[in-house]
Amino acid sequence: MNTTTPTTQTGVPDYFTKYEHLHLSRTTDGILEIRFTTNGGPIVFTGKDHTEFVEAFFQISRDRANKVVILTGTGDEWFAQIDGPSLGDITNPREWYNTWWEGQKVLQNLVDINVPVIAAINGPATVHSEYALTADVLLASENAYFQDFPHLTFGIVPGDGVQTVWAKALGDYRAKYFLYTQQKLSAQEARQLGLVAEVLPDSAALMNRAYEIARQLLTIPDLTRRFMRSVFTQNLKRDFLEQVGYGMALEGISATDLKIAAEEASRNK
Repeated sequence: MNTTTPTTQTGVPDYFTKYEHLHLSRTTDGILEIRFTTNGGPIVFTGKDHTEFVEAFFQISRDRANKVVILTGTGDEWFAQIDGPSLGDITNPREWYNTWWEGQKVLQNLVDINVPVIAAINGPATVHSEYALTADVLLASENAYFQDFPHLTFGIVPGDGVQTVWAKALGDYRAKYFLYTQQKLSAQEARQLGLVAEVLPDSAALMNRAYEIARQLLTIPDLTRRFMRSVFTQNLKRDFLEQVGYGMALEGISATDLKIAAEEASRNK
């Protein structure tokens, strides 16, 4: 496969500036920082992002100039806001089909990033926390916490991969508690459970440490570093293929049932 990536005259790949809510920058030694952002502040996730992130992570995965990846947020949030209406009518199976397809592909493309990934959790990770858990190394600032906020808040099944990564991270029974109760898991609790490797006092210390580890990983021979990522993601790739399509199908059914229940309630008034 040809993995040549088109670049501008300044040597910056075209895809670096293509996605509205991703700020991409790369050091001269190949450390790619992916920062979620909206208008220079924390990201507000939209339906457009749901579509664009599929292509973005594919482009990142095929660019051999990326040697280590750091995935982080902006300001005091990692990923904690969502524009629900922008996702379209999730109760309509014909519209949900696009979401169903994208939800699978975005995770497949994330785990296809064939270099080590460091998730630097700079604040609450309550939306798409599964993105963070596709990383090899998780670091967090003291004020960070994990939660699955949107699914039960909207009244739908958490089936888009959160069920898969959290079962791996916490074990099946603790993961079910986490998802059923919308538990908030602090950075320190996540470290004690073995999910987070280190907790740093603030965002500045967090990013300094992320780059320090990234440069340590660069000392590993290139192919060894890439094949280590392949080894560590192999089981997760399999589990995503087996579980996410099914989980998102049930998520869509539960959304449709909410619409039917609301219509029935309206008729019975």
